[in-house]
Amino acid sequence: MAGFRGTADGATARFAAAQAAIIRDLVGQVVELVGGESPGETGPDDERGYDAGPGALPTDEPVDADDLAAMVGLSEHDEPPDDPVLARLFPDAYRDDAKASGEFRRYTEEGLRSGKVAAARTVLATLPPNGGRIRLSEAEAQAWLRALNDVRLALGVRLGVTDDFDDQVAGMEPDDPRSAYVGVYQWLAFLQETLVQALT
Repeated sequence: MAGFRGTADGATARFAAAQAAIIRDLVGQVVELVGGESPGETGPDDERGYDAGPGALPTDEPVDADDLAAMVGLSEHDEPPDDPVLARLFPDAYRDDAKASGEFRRYTEEGLRSGKVAAARTVLATLPPNGGRIRLSEAEAQAWLRALNDVRLALGVRLGVTDDFDDQVAGMEPDDPRSAYVGVYQWLAFLQETLVQALT
């Protein structure tokens, strides 16, 4: 099983079609979970006909508080997500101070979500559905690292990864429904490791 190798300005790897399909599927799920949209969507304009993304101001109407909060990246959420995967991807910044964590989350969560979606989309844009050799710039490789880490964190929550997980895996029966996902989890760890080595 080949991993990443370094190049003069980034990294390269070759993926079989089945491997590419696994990565694209898992990364696409992260986009849906984190961004609330399917991987193919680019985000709709709002009902007034302009892009409500950062820096996009309407020219014919005043900006209300909700628009302003969206433009500067403020989130309406100040509590950890109910979904355990999202809670792992967006943990509290201050475990012993709920108020400080909530305020920090309001100012950072939207930016973190956007960053995770952007990293995932870089993977989807650089990895052909049918596999093959990919060549990544250093910036693209860094995005891959972040996206692979997000997928591993999500899988880790679903698999119940703890400090004694290796012992659990050693005693896992072949017909355990988690076994296939454990293999994927370990493979993603291998890809991350080889990508880090390729960049250093």
